[in-house]
Amino acid sequence: MKVRNSPSAVIIVGAGPSGLILSILLQKRGITSQILEAAEQLDAQPRACHYGGPGKYELERAGVLDKIQAEGFHPGGVTWRYKDGRAVVGIDQKSIPKSSVHRMVVLPLGRVCEILYDEAISAGVGVLFKHRVLPQIGQTDDKAWVDVDADGDVKRFEADYIVGCDGGNSQIRRSLFGDLDFPGWTWNQQIIASNAYYPFEKFGYDDSNFIVHPTDWYMAAKITNDGLWRVTYGDIPGLTKEDYEKRLPMRYKQMLPGTPEPSEYKIENIGPYKMHQRLAKKLRVGRFLLAADAAHICNPFGGLGLVGGIADVGCLCDALDGLNKGLTDDSILDEYSRVRREKYENIVDPMSTANFKRLWEKEPEETFAKDEFFKLIEKANKDENLMNQLREASMSLAHDITQNFRKPVKV
Repeated sequence: MKVRNSPSAVIIVGAGPSGLILSILLQKRGITSQILEAAEQLDAQPRACHYGGPGKYELERAGVLDKIQAEGFHPGGVTWRYKDGRAVVGIDQKSIPKSSVHRMVVLPLGRVCEILYDEAISAGVGVLFKHRVLPQIGQTDDKAWVDVDADGDVKRFEADYIVGCDGGNSQIRRSLFGDLDFPGWTWNQQIIASNAYYPFEKFGYDDSNFIVHPTDWYMAAKITNDGLWRVTYGDIPGLTKEDYEKRLPMRYKQMLPGTPEPSEYKIENIGPYKMHQRLAKKLRVGRFLLAADAAHICNPFGGLGLVGGIADVGCLCDALDGLNKGLTDDSILDEYSRVRREKYENIVDPMSTANFKRLWEKEPEETFAKDEFFKLIEKANKDENLMNQLREASMSLAHDITQNFRKPVKV
């Protein structure tokens, strides 16, 4: 099956948030896009929920922000605490207008993907489920192709460009560089993401909370209007999912305020996973491109993986749009690779690493007394100009790639 009848056509592998956003942005600019997704349906596993800065900006460009804001909510702030619940330092967001890119909006990613999927279909994007890209991929001077297992039937799909948005285990990346070539490292810590109904607000907790403790560190964040909370915590590595499910009541009682019994909360789902800090050596190989988790992955503390991935596809859309309109030559795709890799190396990797280590690496008293990030927040809480600068800095994950356009040379 070919989709190259339009002036420019793009295949996107992966129907996650970044792939869906990219498809919508391209389609709105007259670039035909089609999504190939290996799974039978959209992913409903517990994942990120918070969108601000560049993420919120791109959701608005995709035309879905109003709906997300209508269904979601805007958290009032974030606080870092001792295990006993004592608040030490925090950031209040209540004074920021809900319309501002600097005011976070929260809605579980599964629902956001449903909204994005509906918008993509309305925009004319073709989304094909149960279409698993096989290791065999290739390209010529004027097209790229992938072979796909479509429910047992092998088909070839061609396009001007193919973008891998197919997650941390990306087949596109593995086909380009090899199964084991994803430079970086894996955290020793075992993370458990759980969604639970439990009245944290009864204990004075804010909408988002980070608990600092050598072993019982965790994050508790409200993620829905009806009181569902994401509780992300650590546990001993090497067990099965069933083992972690059995251990959850013990861990909740050890960690959470009120030392709750199972009858006092309701678990919606639980998902153990390992965390990595990894970056592909290139995000462009000819007519193949990588974005979001297919290009780089990080730990979830601070939400930089999701927002960084969304910023990737916004940047890539503008690059492909400029190329399609003759405003630049294809060197802009090398610039895309360079810029987005730099954003990971200079912002996403060091910040996400620091965000996580801050929770457990040192004794809480030392962390709260000496951590430079906490000192900066305390200073900004007394200086509105500094706080505004910090909010503007949150946009640094984005990049206006149109400033890198290079006019094509006429032959």
